[in-house]
Amino acid sequence: MVPDKKIALVAHDNKKRELLEWAKFNRDLLAHHEIWATGTTGEILEQQLGFPIHKLQSGPLGGDQQIGAKIACNEIDFLIFFWDPLEPQPHDPDVKALLRMAVVWNIPIACNRASADFMISSPLMDGEYHRLVPDYQEYRKRRLGRGKGAGRGEDKV
Repeated sequence: MVPDKKIALVAHDNKKRELLEWAKFNRDLLAHHEIWATGTTGEILEQQLGFPIHKLQSGPLGGDQQIGAKIACNEIDFLIFFWDPLEPQPHDPDVKALLRMAVVWNIPIACNRASADFMISSPLMDGEYHRLVPDYQEYRKRRLGRGKGAGRGEDKV
């Protein structure tokens, strides 16, 4: 990761105000990074922070999946996702998939203000960081070698 990170900011409805407060407090730190956000969150952040935000679809309309795809393609370095653990979301499978992508591709994840504070204030944020990117070649070879009917019913390709 280069010093200027590609950061995704995501928040559930009940957490948007908290994310906005956090982002306003850290505006100067965020301003020199490339910021991505889902739908409404991106609109609010852009208006309040005064710098461009790359806006994707709203989470329930595919924005979470878009960010997950960008993580898998090495286009997002860091995920700040203020999710609401007390409110069921109709797109919970998408939320789980997004968090899974962040873990699979070994990118930092902050899920609340405390973890976001620790991460954004880390000396690693503004420096170059050599993230260990998992090599899934061996995993794919094992999956392909299982043959027809193995595992979850995948056929050998």
